[in-house]
Amino acid sequence: QVQLVESGGGLVPPGGSLRLSCTASGSIFRLNSMYWYRQAPGKQRDLVAGILSGGSTTYADSVKGRFTISRDNAKNTMFLQMNNLKPEDTAVYYCKANAAAVGSTYLSVYWGQGTQVTVSS
Repeated sequence: QVQLVESGGGLVPPGGSLRLSCTASGSIFRLNSMYWYRQAPGKQRDLVAGILSGGSTTYADSVKGRFTISRDNAKNTMFLQMNNLKPEDTAVYYCKANAAAVGSTYLSVYWGQGTQVTVSS
């Protein structure tokens, strides 16, 4: 099994910055693509950014130019640097990974438990 744990959320004023981390652990054979999603109260969970194992990235239009996704493959960790935060960025941020556990021949989807980001003055 693969476990994902997010950290780095918190309360920040508009214009501030936060850096989220997502670390994968457990019986990992291969960690493929990784993603950040977010879900605001009463809304669906939306893709924020994604990164492939080779480093290619994708971003939602609403965060382009403000958020940067990266990963450290040696540490099985993904990051989301969030700058110039806005109140509409307030949400629970979730980490998702496509990974193969040891002994498995296929990729499965794993989710973290989420970390709260609140942007407010």
